Amino acid sequence: MKRINRQIYLLTLLIPLCGFCVAGTPGDTATEQRNKGKWTALFDGTSTDHWRGYKKDHLPAEWKIEDGTFTLTKKGGGYIVTKEQFESFDLRLDWKISEAGNSGLLFHVSEDPQFKYVYQTGPEVQILDDERHPDAKKGKEGTHKAGANYDLMPPMAASVKPAGEWNHVRLKVKKGHVQCWLNGKKVQDYRLGSPEWQQLVAKSKFAAMPQYGKFASGHIALQDHGDRVWFRNIRIRRLP
Repeated sequence: MKRINRQIYLLTLLIPLCGFCVAGTPGDTATEQRNKGKWTALFDGTSTDHWRGYKKDHLPAEWKIEDGTFTLTKKGGGYIVTKEQFESFDLRLDWKISEAGNSGLLFHVSEDPQFKYVYQTGPEVQILDDERHPDAKKGKEGTHKAGANYDLMPPMAASVKPAGEWNHVRLKVKKGHVQCWLNGKKVQDYRLGSPEWQQLVAKSKFAAMPQYGKFASGHIALQDHGDRVWFRNIRIRRLP
């Protein structure tokens, strides 16, 4: 009987230790790899803690939570960025634009002092009211339309919904390979730094910005283009 009690006692000591081994310790490489597959809510309808103004330590007052959405209420808020930086990731979100509205989703944004603007470094997924905003007719072959790789590539498919309706975006970036889906249809598939990419940049407005699209990681940004725009269900997971 004493022997059995001793065995039970030893097991009670070992079980917590085994659990500790499985969970790993902070900074453990295996743990970090597992965390790369976990989703993080960048906006869940209740908190903006993951966001701040570009090169600021606070979120501008023009960006607010309204009815569970993250919205730019009026011009003047400026671009906002995630506090964390991301290299390879899978990002999902919903956006809704006002009539004749314009906005954008950017990634790999740098806050290095040499850069004054978000768009000097971060490639952009265009957000637009294609029906009413004049920008939809600018650029080459639709490179300014919703879902476009802004000023470089038009969307591969027409899938945007009208102003006032929700659009779902999936943006996947893995070791420079960029893919984007809008409402379930693939609209972008390219590789940063490829010969095709370099040729497109050389023929665009970004030719005058030598570090455009050159950073392997950076902040995710939402654009203030002066128009009302709404976001919801923003979540991200890091990719290995």
